[in-house]
Amino acid sequence: MILVDTDSGTGGKGMAVRLVVTFQAVPGKGAELAQAMKARCEVSRQDAGCEQFEVFQSVSDPDKLVLLELWKDQAALDAHAKLQAQRPPLPEGLRLGAGEREDYTYNRTR
Repeated sequence: MILVDTDSGTGGKGMAVRLVVTFQAVPGKGAELAQAMKARCEVSRQDAGCEQFEVFQSVSDPDKLVLLELWKDQAALDAHAKLQAQRPPLPEGLRLGAGEREDYTYNRTR
């Protein structure tokens, strides 16, 4: 999770939240997983506070995908997580494991 100070005068209260999640598809299923994720992205982008929810597929390893999420604040991410838990899961047999999430904190310089 990356926290982005969107308003330095707020003392951190205006922190946007960035998630970077890497997924590995079952060998040969990268395109199918990308399509399944595309549908999930379209739904999640409608959630309140969502500024970005996109999946990218590696050109060197088509079975590797990265999901980039940007949320207005932690409350928006928390609300999304509750909604996501109620949504149907991705089809079985497409993804290996749960994915790898990287967490970072930094201050925006520009």
